[in-house]
Amino acid sequence: MTTTRTLLDELPPEAQEQLLEHSRPVRFEAGTRIFRGRQRADRFWIVRTGRVELDTHVPGRRDVVVDTLVGGALLGCSWIVPPHIWHLGATAVTEVRALEFDARAVRELCARDPSVGEAVFACVAATMARRLLAVRSRLLEDLAPHAGAEALAYAR
Repeated sequence: MTTTRTLLDELPPEAQEQLLEHSRPVRFEAGTRIFRGRQRADRFWIVRTGRVELDTHVPGRRDVVVDTLVGGALLGCSWIVPPHIWHLGATAVTEVRALEFDARAVRELCARDPSVGEAVFACVAATMARRLLAVRSRLLEDLAPHAGAEALAYAR
């Protein structure tokens, strides 16, 4: 389960205010598919309450849950780099309350104010690195029964 300091916690107060100008509160009912892989990533969220599962499609198999996010977590990282397409999917497991951000407006803010941009990019990059490790670990666990010991030893 992943929880992090929020993106807002990483910014000085004046930058927080600028970022919040591009947000709005949202609520997702339990079971709501928030986004799917390969869709356009035009927003992102900071989860306030609730749980969100991140999943990835494994061809020829069911979707695999690779991480669970809770309050404080940044939901959605693909908005920050072209081509702005989701690589994972997300589903609300419980009712989720979050702040939703307009990705284009935040990218423009980051371009205008390098100090905000640096803090936002650093936070998103750290989140992406953690998620990549979570995805890798989960896929290795899921595929282990189907792979030989030598393949698994090499992958780790």
